[in-house]
Amino acid sequence: MRWRTASRCDRPLKAARGLTNGRPKASVTLFALFTLLTSPFPALTLSAQPFQLPTANRALFEKGGEDRFFVGTVGKTWESGTFGCVRSDGWQIHEGIDIRCLQRDKHGEPTDPVMATADGTVAYINTRPSLSNYGNYIILRHHIEGLEIYSLYAHLQSVRDGLKIGQAVKAGEPIAIMGHTANTHQGISKDRAHVHFELDLLVNDRFADWYRKTFPGQRNDHGNWNGQNLNGIDPRLILLEQHRLGDKFSLVNYLRSETELCRVFVRSTNFPWLKRYAPLIKPNPAAEKAGVAGYEIALDFNGVAIELIPRSASEIKGKGKFILLSVNEAEEKKNPARRLVTQRSGHWELGTHGLNLLELLTY
Repeated sequence: MRWRTASRCDRPLKAARGLTNGRPKASVTLFALFTLLTSPFPALTLSAQPFQLPTANRALFEKGGEDRFFVGTVGKTWESGTFGCVRSDGWQIHEGIDIRCLQRDKHGEPTDPVMATADGTVAYINTRPSLSNYGNYIILRHHIEGLEIYSLYAHLQSVRDGLKIGQAVKAGEPIAIMGHTANTHQGISKDRAHVHFELDLLVNDRFADWYRKTFPGQRNDHGNWNGQNLNGIDPRLILLEQHRLGDKFSLVNYLRSETELCRVFVRSTNFPWLKRYAPLIKPNPAAEKAGVAGYEIALDFNGVAIELIPRSASEIKGKGKFILLSVNEAEEKKNPARRLVTQRSGHWELGTHGLNLLELLTY
């Protein structure tokens, strides 16, 4: 449910995320702990695999279970609750998955515990739903195979009492109770209560400075945790692939195998992504010997830099700061929502959103 710009699904939500100031009652917290300890679902047991489902709903792994796992938008099928260009006829991107609740109280309110998908630390808690389409939400930081991955849990009824930024959490540990909080005009009905779950990569830890410079006078209520600074990857496909491969699953290999939308060259040699996601860098002895003048980068349709190759000056054609090298036209047609590239007079070029992304990436 990521809302970044008019071209991205659910952007309003990402541009201003928030939770409420309320904390769960002690009985709710104890209920979450009791559910964790007594639940029969194997998703709550620790494993060597990197990610666990964030709730007890396991219908994702059952044949024909999609309707029981995903919550679609009003009047739409379950597909609209999945990741990707699944809304507004493909022109709105949804950067997470919406997981249906299993448990309700006598008033019909969801009571499902929401659990950490992996070991990590609390990176951000927003308890001001009026500032976000995400309503109450939590972001956790994880280190997996040398990659810094963030998980996000939104529309929460309440955050676990005492949970604080910087606190360590274990996979399967309850962190919240599912709800339907949001600041959208139409809201989220009690019947559609769900947890919006994302797996993200952080674009740049200098985001707040970049945003202030790029959009002077505009509010940024969440600093570096503004939704524009988190690039989502598909939790559904990752969980299914991990379920299929078991302990043989590799997140790095998964990202490397993603379909690329385009290739670009950036005339920059020192930006945070290079250190945070070093396993995605492909060695180039020629550039290492002659000196690195920039990076060739493969982007997926959501703008995630899935491969980076250092290039020497002799390998670069053109003098621009950002140079579009190639476009996968089939992928662009299939997933156009981000509008990273555009075609004019029969020629492909970087669109405004693509240029903004590269400016942020290399800031």
